[in-house]
Amino acid sequence: MADDGFAEFVQARYVDLLRMAFLLTGSNLEAEDLLQNALLRVMRRWNRIDDPVPYVRRTLINLHVDRWRRQRARELIMSVVPDRPVHDPADRVSEREALLSALRTLPPRARAVIVLRYWVDLTESETAATLGCSVGSVKSHASRGLARLRQALAALSESDRPAEANGLDALPGRLW
Repeated sequence: MADDGFAEFVQARYVDLLRMAFLLTGSNLEAEDLLQNALLRVMRRWNRIDDPVPYVRRTLINLHVDRWRRQRARELIMSVVPDRPVHDPADRVSEREALLSALRTLPPRARAVIVLRYWVDLTESETAATLGCSVGSVKSHASRGLARLRQALAALSESDRPAEANGLDALPGRLW
């Protein structure tokens, strides 16, 4: 089974991997479940893995895409009903939630590229290697994904704008 450092690897990288799983799924419970399934798969192959971090990242993405494909035709059940954000001193929290909500609207491949490039902070070539695609594909998915995020955030910002606001100046802050 797993020996030669698997437990140490999990202990050292668990928080980073859980953060990536959360960004992929948008849910704490689903992120924990996704990461546990990925770690089980990695544990079975631990002795044959040369570089475990990219391997686990790729496993997370593959499992997430597989789950997304299976659930695509199902009804989407949300634990929290989307609500209009309240503008208060905790605007950063609402901005983060808006960004995560917009991130959930991206297709799995674009979401994976955005997460790897901008949250995990991988280079384009590292992202391409992790996803098993070309650098051009990473650039394309990143460009389209960021454009969709901007559109989703702009639409969300306009729907939350007070009636007396005359422009984008009234928004609490811009994410892009």
